[in-house]
Amino acid sequence: MAVINTKKLVICAMLTALTALATIVIQIPSPMSGYVNLGDAVVLFSAFILGPLLGAISAGLGSALADILTGYVIYAPATLIIKATMAVVAYLIFIVIKKAFNKNLPALILGGIVAELIMVAGYFLYACLIMGEGIAAAASIPGNLVQGLIGVIIGTAISVFFVHKNPFDKSE
Repeated sequence: MAVINTKKLVICAMLTALTALATIVIQIPSPMSGYVNLGDAVVLFSAFILGPLLGAISAGLGSALADILTGYVIYAPATLIIKATMAVVAYLIFIVIKKAFNKNLPALILGGIVAELIMVAGYFLYACLIMGEGIAAAASIPGNLVQGLIGVIIGTAISVFFVHKNPFDKSE
């Protein structure tokens, strides 16, 4: 089991804030609902750097906080669960692929793609079933796919340096 030290907790808090900031600062409104943002890049980065537990905390809380602060409170519970799940799945796939093939880049990309597909499906199901939009919720899929693609590209790019030599992993 991984040790959670003060340094990792501070990094988790900083990445939580950065997730919220990346989600809030650049928002491209989607024609149907919500907005496209850069938060998913930080969600993936948090997962790959912090691991499943702290990555999920950072991703879920930072993203839900952004929803609350930008007036999308109705989405905050779903966002908390979806983004936390994304972080856990991205990290687990990264670890399995990395161990199997000893290659970081494909592991980062595949982990990111699967995590983003969870995001697309998660928001569709939330809007369809919980918010009562029915099949009309499918209108949000293209915007979420664009956000997912941006998240994978940028999240992978910023993770490459840190995954090869993770400065946060050193115990104190």
